[in-house]
Amino acid sequence: MAPVGPRAGSRGAAGRPRGGPVTAASGGRLATFSIAARDPVTGMLGVAVASKALAAGNICPFVRPRVGAVATQAWVNPFLAPRILDLLEGGVAPEVAAATALAEDRFSAYRQLNVVDAAGRSFTYTGEHTDPWRGGRHGPGYAIAGNILVSEATVAAMEDAFLTGRAANLGERLIAVLEAGQEAGGDARGRQSAAVKVMCQTVVPYLDLRVDDHPDPVAELRRIYELAAAGEGGELEFYARVSCDQHASENPEDYPE
Repeated sequence: MAPVGPRAGSRGAAGRPRGGPVTAASGGRLATFSIAARDPVTGMLGVAVASKALAAGNICPFVRPRVGAVATQAWVNPFLAPRILDLLEGGVAPEVAAATALAEDRFSAYRQLNVVDAAGRSFTYTGEHTDPWRGGRHGPGYAIAGNILVSEATVAAMEDAFLTGRAANLGERLIAVLEAGQEAGGDARGRQSAAVKVMCQTVVPYLDLRVDDHPDPVAELRRIYELAAAGEGGELEFYARVSCDQHASENPEDYPE
């Protein structure tokens, strides 16, 4: 990922001008593939991302419990995500929320977004000045998109993995979606980082795992997840409790006498 986004006076490969700052900050270039999704059974919301960019999990996934999930990428403007989540919280549909936020961004043609709300409504946006291959797909409970991909096969494989996945929880299902996308080609530039973030009912994440710099980040993300899920009473069980119940840490049985 470049340290800043479209810089004043620079030009893209197609000769497009790259201007100055966007609202509070310039966007960084986050070539990646991601999914935003909702579990129809638990209502959990999450985002998973993989990229040939350092620490994509720092700037791509935004999840607000009981409200929605947003993935921001391409020439990324991360400030779009909280704006969209605020609109979703007010009952605005994902496509309207995204359009409203993008209308306030003079470089919206460089952005890519995945949006899912708490009802499972979804939307994906790919600006015309994002880098190919670029595109996305969405349906009830999911939105998938990527840019600088080997081919469309990446998002097609991700969609199929999500629709046919039988994982017990949303976090594992999202990791499987990344695995399918990587297997189908993934980022055309290579591999570096991956992340998954899932929220339930409270401000504590059910799952918030990142691999910031690794030669095979999706596989490493799977390894860390399996560590968290291993054994009865493992970390994932505790995360599930505190992420869904703000009083979960008050159980006297959890403490030594």
